[in-house]
Amino acid sequence: MRLRLFPVALAIASCMWGADFALAIGNPVAVALPNGVVKKDIGMAVRAENCADAAKVQITGTAEGMVSGARHSIPVRVVAGATPGAFAVSRDWPQQGTWVVNLTGHCGSSTASAVIPIGPNGFLRESSKFFPRAATAAEVESVLKTLSGGAQ
Repeated sequence: MRLRLFPVALAIASCMWGADFALAIGNPVAVALPNGVVKKDIGMAVRAENCADAAKVQITGTAEGMVSGARHSIPVRVVAGATPGAFAVSRDWPQQGTWVVNLTGHCGSSTASAVIPIGPNGFLRESSKFFPRAATAAEVESVLKTLSGGAQ
């Protein structure tokens, strides 16, 4: 009986160990913020998944957009939340124009990224793209172009 269960246990264990580092996004209320950070300034929460040492995760980001036919790139503030591996992304881009947020996270030697389109009421989860590496400039441009209806 034990020999029959061994392949099942091995398959379950390999699935658990095989999970790659990734980023997940959520509503701003999903992250507990440190003192001095105001919720109304936050555009979204981001969480590092499958990192052995969540306290060492580093995430950076830029807002990439088109405003009146001109291309813009604005760094966004990524603030560590009260829970290791949870972060708040500030809304540092203007209301006018079409915008995507490009986030890149590092966990040791692993990298993951997310390109998140921004709609009139906040981020668009369904249209977001997640990568097991840094997103390329072409991938960011593709999401931005799709969001703006192809006009660039």
